[in-house]
Amino acid sequence: MSDAAPKVVVRSYAPSPRRWLLAALVLLGIFALYVVYEYGRFDGGYDRLTVSQRNAEHEVEVGRLEKQNRELRARLAEFESAEVGHSQERAEVAKTIGDLQAQVAKQAQELAFYEGIVVQGGATPEVKIQQLRIAATDDPQTFRLRITLVQPVRPDRNVTGTVTARVEGEREGGQLTLELATLTGGKLSEIPYSFRYFENIDPEITLPEGFSPARVQVEVRSNRKGIAPVNQTLAWSLE
Repeated sequence: MSDAAPKVVVRSYAPSPRRWLLAALVLLGIFALYVVYEYGRFDGGYDRLTVSQRNAEHEVEVGRLEKQNRELRARLAEFESAEVGHSQERAEVAKTIGDLQAQVAKQAQELAFYEGIVVQGGATPEVKIQQLRIAATDDPQTFRLRITLVQPVRPDRNVTGTVTARVEGEREGGQLTLELATLTGGKLSEIPYSFRYFENIDPEITLPEGFSPARVQVEVRSNRKGIAPVNQTLAWSLE
């Protein structure tokens, strides 16, 4: 009895036409859907090329604005730095001016002190009239008295007192003296002062119509007892 070898049968399977047709239909359906989608966007006003171009333009515009923003921030930082520098300079200048004014006041007091010693032989008043001037204003009948008071000795404390003024002249051919209360319309009968180095007093006075001033007299009275008043007379002349 002989053994018979088993037979091997090899078969090849080719895809059926149905599968090919089904795959083709699926692809066509997908493509058709995409075409319909693009057509719908185009019909609604959507243009891919236009949108891409606008996107590119927007990106360029955003870049330009960001660059401009950076430049503006840099300029703002420069302005802020410059403002800080100017503020420091103004503060330094103001401090320097204050120091110089204090030095000038001190030197003026020392000068007045030595002038008082030379002129009065060492007997100096508590307060001295350093300047007395008459200035015009916009009103032809109104004038401003410019009075500067100083301490002629070394200032170690404040001095206090009052200032009065009167104007002598003529009206309708007769002599007439006008006190400060009359010259200021009853607003001032005397002017108080209080200072250590110096003080400027600038009262406005009004002369009546028809009055011809000849001279102005200023009197300074100290609040301390035993201090004689200081008087100064100035011929009427405008600075």
